[in-house]
Amino acid sequence: MSGNFGDRLMYIDGQFVPGSDGQWLDSVNPGTEEVHGRVPVGTVTDVNRAANAAEAAQPAWAALSVWERRDVLRKLGAAMRARAAEVLPLEAADTGNTIGSLGRDVEVAANYLDFFSGLGTEIKSDSVPASKDGMHFSVREPYGVVARIVPFNHPFLFAAAHLAAPLMAGNAVILKTPETSPLSGTLMGEICHEVLPPGLVNIVHGPGLPTGDALVRHPKIWRIGFTGSVQTGLAIQRSAAEVAVKHVSLELGGKNAMIVCADADPATVAAEAVRGMNFAWAGQSCGSNSRLLLHESLYDDVVARIVAQVSAIRVGDALDPASQMGPVNSAGHYQRVLSFVESARQEGAKLLTGGERPPGADFRRGYWIQPTVYGDVTMNMRVAREEIFGPILSVLKWRTQEEAIAMANATEYGLVSGVWTHDLKVAMAFVRSLQSGFVYVNTTARHFVGTPFGGWKNSGLGREECLGELLSYTQNKAIHIFV
Repeated sequence: MSGNFGDRLMYIDGQFVPGSDGQWLDSVNPGTEEVHGRVPVGTVTDVNRAANAAEAAQPAWAALSVWERRDVLRKLGAAMRARAAEVLPLEAADTGNTIGSLGRDVEVAANYLDFFSGLGTEIKSDSVPASKDGMHFSVREPYGVVARIVPFNHPFLFAAAHLAAPLMAGNAVILKTPETSPLSGTLMGEICHEVLPPGLVNIVHGPGLPTGDALVRHPKIWRIGFTGSVQTGLAIQRSAAEVAVKHVSLELGGKNAMIVCADADPATVAAEAVRGMNFAWAGQSCGSNSRLLLHESLYDDVVARIVAQVSAIRVGDALDPASQMGPVNSAGHYQRVLSFVESARQEGAKLLTGGERPPGADFRRGYWIQPTVYGDVTMNMRVAREEIFGPILSVLKWRTQEEAIAMANATEYGLVSGVWTHDLKVAMAFVRSLQSGFVYVNTTARHFVGTPFGGWKNSGLGREECLGELLSYTQNKAIHIFV
């Protein structure tokens, strides 16, 4: 269940370095609560060194043609694929995600590099016939140094994927790893060291304070991308606004509703509801369909099927390929998930399965909770309103289309929603009414590269996985020429 990965250093200016003040951050295996590695705590001094290195490396990178940058990004993706066998056990031990489910993380990350590497000639703007004797056009230029702050649920995937757009746009990047699952960041540094010039990508470790805050406030960083919680997103906005007018994009939480109409097939929607909860990483995904809104005519049938399937999920060691769900990520997050179990009990939700630590000696230590389903949930309960980011599915009942729409929209979030029906007219009515940035019809929990992913309301700002993400790492310059 565990191994010792030792001290993992930061990667700054092409070198692997400790922190400037000698402080270290322990990384804990969430299945055993054992410290299995540690990383330096990046200080203001370390962040400043990374920013200076990035600033020095960026002009030569931006001066390359889009074809030259394309070739380098494709080499970077190939180097990641070559190290996949090292990434997966490290990531499973450090996050709690099952190694079976992580199998595609490296390939998906490399695919993002390939995708954005092919969009170089789309970094274009407009010409406007604004006068009869002048030429008026605009060009897109990189920001220079940008920061990406990575979440704990898929650290390697998100770090790699989020390098693609800013690098292709001509920027240098500083990545900050998540404080609870940082170990793969050094492996990412090793891969970058093989392919990229020194200083172009720098990787720092540490918590939000001091490391993340130093990044957000740094005067040389004008563009920041963050994936994580609403609370941290708000803190980033506040800190950035105190020092400068910065471009901040946020991919935040969700309380995603999967709406099932009366004409849907019960067996299909039950299987998809379980799949879409992402139990393989303990529900720790912003895109999980954590609210299942069932038409009353299907409620009993679908719930029975879901309970049978969720009860059969094999919880176990994340490094065991047979395990279907591992632990949640950290001690603090475990206590948060347990608080929802307690609030559900107090507020009258019906526990249908799970809600406890799994039995047996293997689960006496670690941040374990059984995959959990609550029925008879109403919108006044915390488990219906707040993002849990854990293995808890809340099932609600509706009668009219208007009621379902009102329930789906009655949260601060607006990331993902979906509807299951064979009636196109009904589907389109839901699509037009749902307040979310990403709407599924008859599928769930999938990403389609090239289409914009991002949220409404408190689920975020900006769009990723598409041309818009690439362009967001550029600034527009209008040029007016008269001869």
